[in-house]
Amino acid sequence: MVVRVPSSSAPPRSRLRVLLASGAAALALAAGTVVPGTPLGAAPQQAQAADSGNKTLTVAVAQSVDSLSPFLAQKLLSTSVSRLMYDFLTNYDAKDNHAIPGLATKWEPSADKLTWTYTIRSDSKWSDGQQATAEDAAWTFNKMMDDDAAAQANGSFVTNFKKVTAPSPTQLVIELKEPQATMAALDVPIVPKHVWEKVGDFSKFNNDTKFPVVGNGPFILTDYKVDQYVKLKANPDFWRGKPKFDELVFKTYKDQDAAVAALRKGEVSFVAGSPALTPAQANSLKGDKNIKVNEGPGRRFYALATNPGAQTKDGKKFGDGNKALLDQKVRQALFLSIDRETIIDKVFQGHAVEGKGYIPPRFSAYAWEPSADQAMNYDPDKAAKLLDEAGYKLKGDQRVGKDGKPLDLRILCHATDPNDKAVGKYLKEWWGKLGIGLKVDCLDDVSVPWYAGEYDLAFDGWSVNPDPDFVLGIHTCAALPTKAKASATTDNFICDKKYDELYRKQLAEYDPAKRAELVGQMQSWLYDSGYMNVMAYPNAVEAYRTDQIKSITTMPEAAGNIYGQDGYWSWWSAVPASGNGGSEGSSSGSSTGVIIGIVVAVVVLAGGGFLISRRRRTTADDRE
Repeated sequence: MVVRVPSSSAPPRSRLRVLLASGAAALALAAGTVVPGTPLGAAPQQAQAADSGNKTLTVAVAQSVDSLSPFLAQKLLSTSVSRLMYDFLTNYDAKDNHAIPGLATKWEPSADKLTWTYTIRSDSKWSDGQQATAEDAAWTFNKMMDDDAAAQANGSFVTNFKKVTAPSPTQLVIELKEPQATMAALDVPIVPKHVWEKVGDFSKFNNDTKFPVVGNGPFILTDYKVDQYVKLKANPDFWRGKPKFDELVFKTYKDQDAAVAALRKGEVSFVAGSPALTPAQANSLKGDKNIKVNEGPGRRFYALATNPGAQTKDGKKFGDGNKALLDQKVRQALFLSIDRETIIDKVFQGHAVEGKGYIPPRFSAYAWEPSADQAMNYDPDKAAKLLDEAGYKLKGDQRVGKDGKPLDLRILCHATDPNDKAVGKYLKEWWGKLGIGLKVDCLDDVSVPWYAGEYDLAFDGWSVNPDPDFVLGIHTCAALPTKAKASATTDNFICDKKYDELYRKQLAEYDPAKRAELVGQMQSWLYDSGYMNVMAYPNAVEAYRTDQIKSITTMPEAAGNIYGQDGYWSWWSAVPASGNGGSEGSSSGSSTGVIIGIVVAVVVLAGGGFLISRRRRTTADDRE
């Protein structure tokens, strides 16, 4: 599902190598075999039962929920909650990201790879007592195929579907128009048909009117207050086993320093940042006796997105983006006048890796970087030359177009993200030296101007999934909105026939190496276009109280993140510390068990690897 998160969007790598779910599926396909799996063997081991008494794990987050409907949710927080509420057909192993059973215990393609048969487990039931069946899965996919509103968040997964049926309660059959490499990585929450078939307008239903919400995941949603909290209780009937914490609460803090203070006081168990703690915050916590700072390679990229001209699927233009950005030379000039090394050193203070391709190096199978000749490294002189060639000459200290108007730009900034503000100051300085004016608009919610196309540039970022299909798909023409200013999966209104053709080819390619080559070509196109300027891959920096959490699983297990995983391993596996009665008034028990230490970027890079539900940071603070 998306960060979108986005959004999202987590990789694993024991030995920090990426074995993508789609790659594993492709290998199985090449051999024409079934991809079975045991329910527990490939997943993190369940911890031993904790002490009696109510155990609450409170997670401080800097983000709000955009929707609790899995058909609409795009922010990382929202899609993470969906992963906890509903099972997917498959999941990602926490160690190496290969596809493992979820609601489906096995999956098998036909000889021509156009028909996929999934065996649906018989030991999963909805929290209202009804059995979860293949009919629920078929209904979920068919609804997405028939209703544009239901396809808003994850529609890219079903555009190639021809027919979906449920011949029996334990058999799901998906027929494709063309081969599709993501069939073992369909990040779509399966919902209960008997509940959702009563919903009228999917575009307006946020799944927050009746509690508890019926689900079959490790946790059940019990309460929600806008911009305050999301509360979930452990599902005692979850087929993989009940979580060890009785309750999980995501508590929203608009002020990240306040969240850190709450962690110190023991008012929360875990703090994730927005989406990561700042270096100063992390350093201030390292000396605290009962607090552990976890740092692992990130699944996110941090980028600058340009507005290439907002448009609908039928080509209707809207918005007020600066027309100068329609010129590739201008976009590349902006690209060339950003000093990434300074951003890594001064803004992230070394807790990030310099940006290159669209896919973070943590996903080594699909990571890409430009050749020496192609690379657009920091070069203000070359940037100035490109601006001259584009017709924006210097007059005094300003760049002026042929129409006599100065080249002034606006950039959307997330008010809750200190990185946006810090980088914005550098951009004003660097671009100012070239004669370009810049206004930094920091907003609590950037979604309104973003969807309206009323911006020139925006700070952007997605959490990338083990399979890159979703995050690549948000730049296709199919992702454009059906009408002006409507929400859609598009990132920044890109629509190009060459890119779309590459996208179609990679989706139909089952050979992992050949698919990776096509994905590399797509990243190369994005890089050269100047539409997406990936500046950094931030590390996941987070902290938790060891007197409240005894042990917890990172993803990848060897050195990864806790919050925003591609799966539910962290919160499902978390074990309360001895005597922990919850984050409100917990005891100061000793820090025993498996505790994750700090993994510095140098170690990660040496290991060869480097987390958008999928989810990004555009329509809100963070889309998986």
